[in-house]
Amino acid sequence: MAISSSYAGWIFRLNLPQQPAKEAPPSGYYAELCPQGASVTSNASNTVISGNNSNVTDTNWSWSYSSSTEPSRWNVTSSTLLSITYRPAQEAVGGYTSVSLGKQCWNSSVGSCCTKRRRVPTRQIHRVKVTYNVEDIARIEPVEGDEGVWIRGIGNCHALRIHFKPKFGSSSDTFDDEDTNSIAAADESFDLPHMGPPDNLQSPPWKLESNETKMKWGPILTFAIPQHDAKVHAVHECPPLLWKVEHPPNPRVAVDCMTLMEGSLHTCPHPDIPKLQPPKEAANEDNVEVEMEKPLLTSTNASCCDVVDTPTNVYIHGYQSWSFSGSVVQGEKQPTSAMPDLFSAAFNRGGVVLSKPTCSDLDAFDVEYDWEENEDKIISNADLSTADLDDGLNEDTAYYKSDMFACISSNGATSKHDEELIILDEEGGPALIVGFLSQREQFGMVLLDSDLNRFNLYACHEGVIAKKGLSTDWAYCQIVDSSCYDEEAMVYYVHAVGDHNLATPMDKGLTTGWCSWYHYYENIDHDSLAQNAHILEQKKSTIGFNVCLIDDGYMTAWGDWTSLKPGKFSKDGGMRILADAIRSKGMKPGVWLAPFACDKKSNLAKDHPDWIIRNDSGRYANSANCGKFFYGLDATNPAVRKHVYDTIKRAVDEWGFDVLKLDFLYASCLAGNGKYDNTMSRAEAMHLGLRTIRAAAKDAFIIGCGCPIGSAVGFVDGMRVSCDTGPTWVPAFPLPSSDNATLPALRGMLRNTMSRAPLGHRWWHNDPDCILLGESTKLTDNEVVSAASIVAMTGGMFLLSDDMQKVSDKRLNVAKRIFPLTGCTAVPLDLHSTINQGMPSVLRLWCTERTNSSVEKSESAVSESPKNVASGRLLKDQASKLEYEVGYSPENIIDPYSRERSCFT
Repeated sequence: MAISSSYAGWIFRLNLPQQPAKEAPPSGYYAELCPQGASVTSNASNTVISGNNSNVTDTNWSWSYSSSTEPSRWNVTSSTLLSITYRPAQEAVGGYTSVSLGKQCWNSSVGSCCTKRRRVPTRQIHRVKVTYNVEDIARIEPVEGDEGVWIRGIGNCHALRIHFKPKFGSSSDTFDDEDTNSIAAADESFDLPHMGPPDNLQSPPWKLESNETKMKWGPILTFAIPQHDAKVHAVHECPPLLWKVEHPPNPRVAVDCMTLMEGSLHTCPHPDIPKLQPPKEAANEDNVEVEMEKPLLTSTNASCCDVVDTPTNVYIHGYQSWSFSGSVVQGEKQPTSAMPDLFSAAFNRGGVVLSKPTCSDLDAFDVEYDWEENEDKIISNADLSTADLDDGLNEDTAYYKSDMFACISSNGATSKHDEELIILDEEGGPALIVGFLSQREQFGMVLLDSDLNRFNLYACHEGVIAKKGLSTDWAYCQIVDSSCYDEEAMVYYVHAVGDHNLATPMDKGLTTGWCSWYHYYENIDHDSLAQNAHILEQKKSTIGFNVCLIDDGYMTAWGDWTSLKPGKFSKDGGMRILADAIRSKGMKPGVWLAPFACDKKSNLAKDHPDWIIRNDSGRYANSANCGKFFYGLDATNPAVRKHVYDTIKRAVDEWGFDVLKLDFLYASCLAGNGKYDNTMSRAEAMHLGLRTIRAAAKDAFIIGCGCPIGSAVGFVDGMRVSCDTGPTWVPAFPLPSSDNATLPALRGMLRNTMSRAPLGHRWWHNDPDCILLGESTKLTDNEVVSAASIVAMTGGMFLLSDDMQKVSDKRLNVAKRIFPLTGCTAVPLDLHSTINQGMPSVLRLWCTERTNSSVEKSESAVSESPKNVASGRLLKDQASKLEYEVGYSPENIIDPYSRERSCFT
């Protein structure tokens, strides 16, 4: 069917030079997709997306996403459909890239700084970048109506499936008969929870045919838009565009990176603001130099033109719990760790974009290829920039890097940029959210330029051998106009991610209580824990403690979890004795574990060196330094997963703990090709590790910590969303106080607590880390009160971590005054418009969620915003997993996105 040109809404257009089908005209051809349907037609008008900041023509974009009729304030285009960076499969295994420590030290020191000394040669990775564009399309299949594509968390969608021609391989290529689906095989070894498919896409043809014909297929790219009648977030007015890649199996190649979007943001004239008038010169009878009057509105163009909403901020999302997350003003530098990479890189290293080519010959994937005879096909370092011009945004050139997703926003065309004026998000302009719905197939990265006009979306595989075929997670792109959201531009995306990953955050109540770490650190024993548990029991009438958590320090070494410290804990049944004692005092017992980590001198490391991840050089991978270096255990190894399963099951069943704080989970997927299964990406390894944990933990409350954020959705009940807190406002010596990223300090902890508040009760209960009340810290009274207030208002977990015998009544009253917790999450009103390095400054806490029982009161309270009332009725059936005040049923909530409701004044 052809899409009606009068449809008022968002539309995806694929710009093709010719029609793949023989019966269609050779030019003037478009494929179109919108909530109304999907079409392949030659009757579409050659609409050109135009904007103030770029000159877009019919020939320099592959696809566009824009308003089909009325001009939208923001539109996006992508210059290519798909680019994939490959390397030969034999170059993705550990033995190929291994290099001795002495050789590496020489090359990084003398060999790199002294021109008279030669670098010791190392084996080169021969990367080839292959672009699949419109001319490479074999055929397009519209999928709509009852046979449309269903995506979990989104609903029924109209779709276009684009089949590309193969770039290499032939029908004569054959596969061996061994099982290529390592994850499916691993599922048989454990009673893992069944996740179900994320969509109902028809199986690609290579899964339906014999091995002899598999390699005649090219990748498949599927674009989808929610149907009009889909019960999905933000179908009204601002539907998201979704797409994913399926790659056929090819045992000869390894995939380093897929470029899913080389995007440009196009800003269009503001529809309801008149053109600027040229500034007028003031009267100047005395020939005195007079400053010209300033126009009332600003524009990105020096000449007089329509006002546009230029991008002013970007929300950057960090890789794991401790990584920086927050909004940065356009042009300002992204906060990063002040520590050297040796001590911090693994903390923040999510997806690695390996998109630069190093050779130009597809024949490199022939096992018998002779590189010595084809030296001219190798791209020198001097030519790299030229060869990579079509990929101008990469790890080296990007100004901003965001894991999983990013949100570009505007303060609005009429905003005044006054440092003393707090600009609220609800008064701003449109927003663009681009990212992935999950991080189960690969870690995703968004790279952006300094102007926020160009951005690339990458699926990072980092040398995954394509033996079993590859698939990306669903990519997500949504332009949300300011009239479509109330205070939170990312609300639709956050809900979609939660539903897509089967998150059920409200199934278990809030965790409030005490943790041993920040006062005792590793110096805990049975007596000190018992004394604090006794005091917690006495305070329960005024402070709602329901958990007592034993943190690190009970074992002799990480990895040797059953080896308790002699003299401090009972050798026989010591952990069970503690758990029973805590439970007898009316609290749930909790325990700390780092299941995928082990100390260098642990018995586990000595007995099982093959379980430890190795980097590309063949040595043990660097896990970063948390006060010590440690090893990461390879989650792709079935023996490691069995060890983790047994460790978790022991803590729950034998020791009797109801709450598990699982730390340093990123250690299961450290970067490096020295792992058991090179057909798994790092994200797949993390996903399999979390499934193993959830299976062993059963109904225990899992707190994730040091965990990749996107991987944990749907698996953990509570999630650390900030760096460690500390006894000082900024990192204390010997740590650099200039750090504003991952080092322990109250400032970083509070920033991430507020900037990740939208995730709370939608993906899990946010864990902002502990509150320190004791006078032994260097925190002032105001800092303690501020910390407690922000933690309480953001509605997540609340844990104290002092020696409860030494906390003064004055400081203890701080905790008493915020109980009972409301269970509601405050809205950071300047999350996307803050100018303070990601730190919001205004929180609004509503006292109730909007329910059927309070509709009449709420409607009168929001009479100035009738759109919110209307959208509340429209979305009544969509309410699912969200925050609510204790006593309210989620089924009665009529608008999970709006925060327009009665509040305390």
